[in-house]
Amino acid sequence: MTLIQFKNFDESRPIYLQVMEAIKKAIIRGELKPGDKIPSVRELAQELRINPNTVQKAYQELEREGITFTRRGQGNFVTEDQDKINSLKQEILEKIVRDFIDELSSVNLKLEDIIEKIKEYIENEGHSNRKFR
Repeated sequence: MTLIQFKNFDESRPIYLQVMEAIKKAIIRGELKPGDKIPSVRELAQELRINPNTVQKAYQELEREGITFTRRGQGNFVTEDQDKINSLKQEILEKIVRDFIDELSSVNLKLEDIIEKIKEYIENEGHSNRKFR
């Protein structure tokens, strides 16, 4: 069982990008820590039921971005560069906020209403116990 979580693939986006995003999220959630080995291409492809070439492409891109590195004969590992991980957290936060704001702006809601609804949701849905860092 891998730490990489998928609900369903989004048919409108390349699967390798979705694999990359899932690995990045596992890193920022702390499920994959600096220096941790990530599943082999074959393991992840079998688990997700996708082509190994798709996983390989995702892994190559993650390495190109400096998120992972390869140890010859040992596999792929999460970067140990904490600055890179912090940068990754900021990148994902910005994307989530940007997408959220874009969606809300399409329905012309007032900022006060948005803030109130977020507070209400957190309190009523039991999310107040979550750790927002």
